[in-house]
Amino acid sequence: MIGNIKKMRSTLSDNKVTYSLPVGSDEIDLSARIGTQLTLTHTGNINCSNCGKKTKKSFSQGFCFPCMRKLAACDMCIMKPETCHHAEGTCREPQWGEDNCMIPHYVYLSNTSGLKVGITRHTQIPTRWIDQGATQALPIFKVKTRLISGLVEVALADFIADKTNWRAMLKGDNVEMDLKQRAAELIPQIDARLDDIRLKYGADAVELLDENIVDIAFPVTQYPEKIKSHNFDKEPVVTGILEGIKGQYLIFDTGVINVRKFTSYEVEVV
Repeated sequence: MIGNIKKMRSTLSDNKVTYSLPVGSDEIDLSARIGTQLTLTHTGNINCSNCGKKTKKSFSQGFCFPCMRKLAACDMCIMKPETCHHAEGTCREPQWGEDNCMIPHYVYLSNTSGLKVGITRHTQIPTRWIDQGATQALPIFKVKTRLISGLVEVALADFIADKTNWRAMLKGDNVEMDLKQRAAELIPQIDARLDDIRLKYGADAVELLDENIVDIAFPVTQYPEKIKSHNFDKEPVVTGILEGIKGQYLIFDTGVINVRKFTSYEVEVV
């Protein structure tokens, strides 16, 4: 099977994750391939996931340079939502912003490479947690917009991590932690900043939640003791026994590869 790949699709059922890989218009059930030989060969072609044109280099995980410069999905405010400028009338694509940013978001705690804070659209639960390799997750706030979620995340990031150490995440599952207890300890520390946000954006801008912890089990038979990273830009052929999948990483006995990083690369899968 050959085609341009996209980030792996995941499903969570009974706390267990299953994965498939989009390849062109088809999909491969990767969970069924664990324990078997899998070979991915990059043909050298990359096609922009927006306009479809051939590009020598992928920008922002799958786009050509012109599309990266013009799409709202590639703006810096996607990485730093607290800098959202939609209200200033300067959004690259105002309607895209309305559809994706001016909608409810959740601020959550997760157990990835340790305790971290993150944000996601309400439509991306639990996909966002799976993509980050979280073994536990707990939504703690529901907010009105992406901008507000960023402001809350920044407040919490003064006390805990807001990024995943991907190497630590791939070395095994973390020790289980009581995310509700951690939330109870953290929230009072940002009360004053939450009050400021509500004063500026409305009393309903931030809603405290009382949700259950979500446990997530990934299909991994063997975690790597030492991380070696595969890269299609340096080695077109990645092959080995597929020993597991976690986050957006395929774990081979020969190393790991971040599938999302190579969105829009044309790959033959055998």
